[in-house]
Amino acid sequence: MTQVIAIYARQSVDKKDSISIETQIDMCKNECGTGVANIKVYADKGFSGKNTNRPKFEELMRDVKAGLVSKVIVYRLDRFSRSIADFGQAWERFKERNVEFVSINEKFDTTTPMGRAMLHIIMVFAQLERETIAERVRDNYYSRIKHGNWPGGPAPLGFDNAKVVNDEGKKVPTLTPNKDIDIIKRIFFEYSEDNVSLGMIAKGLTKEGVSGKQRKVWDNVAISRILHNPVYVEATADVYNYYREKGISFSNKVTFYTGETSAHIVGRRSASDRKYTKLDNHVISLTNFPGVIPSDVWLKCQHKLDNNKQIKNTGKGKYTWLSGYIKCGKCGYALSVRRYKEKLYLNCSGRTNLHLCDVSSYNISINEIEAAVQKELESVIAECTVDKNHCIPKPSENQQKIELTKIDEKIEKFIASLTEASEITMTYINKEIEKLDKKRNELLKNISFPRQENPNRFKDVVFHRLSFEEKKLVVSQFIDRIMVFDDEIEIVWKV
Repeated sequence: MTQVIAIYARQSVDKKDSISIETQIDMCKNECGTGVANIKVYADKGFSGKNTNRPKFEELMRDVKAGLVSKVIVYRLDRFSRSIADFGQAWERFKERNVEFVSINEKFDTTTPMGRAMLHIIMVFAQLERETIAERVRDNYYSRIKHGNWPGGPAPLGFDNAKVVNDEGKKVPTLTPNKDIDIIKRIFFEYSEDNVSLGMIAKGLTKEGVSGKQRKVWDNVAISRILHNPVYVEATADVYNYYREKGISFSNKVTFYTGETSAHIVGRRSASDRKYTKLDNHVISLTNFPGVIPSDVWLKCQHKLDNNKQIKNTGKGKYTWLSGYIKCGKCGYALSVRRYKEKLYLNCSGRTNLHLCDVSSYNISINEIEAAVQKELESVIAECTVDKNHCIPKPSENQQKIELTKIDEKIEKFIASLTEASEITMTYINKEIEKLDKKRNELLKNISFPRQENPNRFKDVVFHRLSFEEKKLVVSQFIDRIMVFDDEIEIVWKV
């Protein structure tokens, strides 16, 4: 395959003081020297150098990719491209095919050390331009979110992308509910009930043939992601305070958390992190559309999710509903249940994996452990009381909670400033803190707060009738761990 020396020339418009395409080609041919026959000319007349949408330029790059070009010669660098980023991409293609590049006017020749040094400088600026563009895109993205606009991309289940006119009379992106919003409401209200697990909801939706976005089969992960998403909640002061405890950053002050809109979280996360579990370096912003789930129901779901043992993979075992909770009484490491010839055995991970425990067997079986734990759980559940009160914030009460949060934030700022305060300013700060604390206590008398999920709220539970998954859920609410000794157990309770 014979390679050619490519000459590229470009002229956007004819001007008296501009160098014509013909002149550019002649000067490039002179650079080639005499007796060179394998020359191919690529000339774009009437095209700007701001981008690469030029017929002959595109043909040149196709020939480079095909390995038909050995060298590219231009009269001046801006004839090839006015964009450093575009030139950087072209140069990467040249390097892949070992194509040399020469610019006559700049004395730019990649066959010389000086030419290669110049190229590296250009590449640095190309990288700077790419990063600057990315920063502008990112800033624009966060700006849209800060103003409540939907940032773009696929709408979450239950919503469609739409447009709404903002206060400035401009049409901006938003979300509007569709028929699938009833699925969302069902998921939240079912999960907010006692004794309902993620798996139970997923199983029910799949069994009934309820289809979601691009899915016919539901699983725990899909349900969990929906429940964690604040885009569905009526964002009140309680929601603000929930995320405040998580260490998230806010685009809006608590004053705007009136329950009239929902919220949206953005931020980077590593591929190994579950979405919404690590909220540091994340930002939450109010949206320009209303939520569909009351804040008390949404918060009850969050507290229930926070109490789940999924982070430690507890309960993944298939032989016992106590998997993840049973521990060796001697070394404290987890016990797994293994099956051999239709019989179940307890295995200490401290012995088999870490070689630091000498317990090879136990005189108590997993069936005996389950029976003992079930008896204790039934006794505890029988003593549980039912609390049917839901804390649904009234508009006036939400305003009081907003005021309370503002007071808490002021007190925190005053306390933080005490370390650098003089004796005079410290006296003033202490007096201000006392005033704020007094006002805070007055507000607290008239405010009720949504309670976190409490084991004492289980009602009408007949433990031995529960399914395998339901038993896991009950265990997660009541038991921290179960220490297994040779012929006895010790239950460490959460309550």
